[in-house]
Amino acid sequence: MAHSKPVIAVYPGTFDPMTLGHEDVIHRATQLFEKVIVAVAAGHHKKAMFTLAERIDMARDVVRNYPQVEVESFSGLLRDFVVARGGKAMVRGLRAVTDFDYEFQLAGMNRSLMPEVETVFLTPSEKYQFISSTFVREIAVLGGEVDKFVSPTVQQRLAEKVRSLGGS
Repeated sequence: MAHSKPVIAVYPGTFDPMTLGHEDVIHRATQLFEKVIVAVAAGHHKKAMFTLAERIDMARDVVRNYPQVEVESFSGLLRDFVVARGGKAMVRGLRAVTDFDYEFQLAGMNRSLMPEVETVFLTPSEKYQFISSTFVREIAVLGGEVDKFVSPTVQQRLAEKVRSLGGS
């Protein structure tokens, strides 16, 4: 029996900033799901370099060539966001075995909160597996080159942000 409505996947994160690894995971998700919602967390628990509006802007810019991808922000329980959007899957990127323990625990918690939603782990291409937003921010603040880790527009935004913060 064919699906009458598209299968919606939600890819949550702080995306501070969005890296080529995130982009790769989004690309992979579009191969599996009819609709992907990139859910940018307001980030109450992490001190973000970029504001929520800036992170949404960057994400929208990065996904502009994917008509089936939408970018929205969320605060509060991810479960409420996913259920309200009719999400059937939650996409999580796994870079290395070190991510797995945390992500496995998170998937278990999410399953108990929303049993109807599956967590799908996607691994980015090998060349992106070591990239993290934290490393990218640190390299940028210290005046290093980040062009191998982020899209040109994100790189430009990072340079502007570092200048505004009085960095290199």
